[in-house]
Amino acid sequence: MLRVLFVGRFQPPHLGHIHVLSWCLGFADEVVVVIGSAQESYTLKNPFTVSERLEMLRCAVREAGLPLAAFRFVPLQDINMNPVWPRYLETMVPRFHLVVTGNRLVAELFRDYGYPVAEPPFYRREVCSGTRIRSLMVSGDESWRSLVPACVASYIDGIDGVGRLRRIYGCSGGGGTA
Repeated sequence: MLRVLFVGRFQPPHLGHIHVLSWCLGFADEVVVVIGSAQESYTLKNPFTVSERLEMLRCAVREAGLPLAAFRFVPLQDINMNPVWPRYLETMVPRFHLVVTGNRLVAELFRDYGYPVAEPPFYRREVCSGTRIRSLMVSGDESWRSLVPACVASYIDGIDGVGRLRRIYGCSGGGGTA
């Protein structure tokens, strides 16, 4: 059985993430999805809680028609010690055989520990990023909705996630979407 590791913050889960998860299932039996920065929430970089991100990921996987049973979602807190982070991660997740990442630092850290690393094909990388999506939300640009699965947009609406981001950013009026 081939098990791959995919690490992200998923702030929020977007179509690029789902594209990578689907790609992984093209060759892997199981994907360990590490939800990084699990201790962070209610900040501009990490506005959603780990439980919110988990719910969004699960609905996005189901909406994409991917088998939920093929994924293990593991929240992981940061330790801010890059050289030992892969060993820390190993103690928190099931054994894996391959790391899938487009992050150069993550790739380098795992290669240093002897893991093979695969870079996934990116999906609209220039616009489909959590940073860009959060920026669109704060600015009131509704085009962010086209960059996330429909269930994720609906979930964010249900928790007034846009309003939360705008309040964190310091915008007046809340900016929630109905």
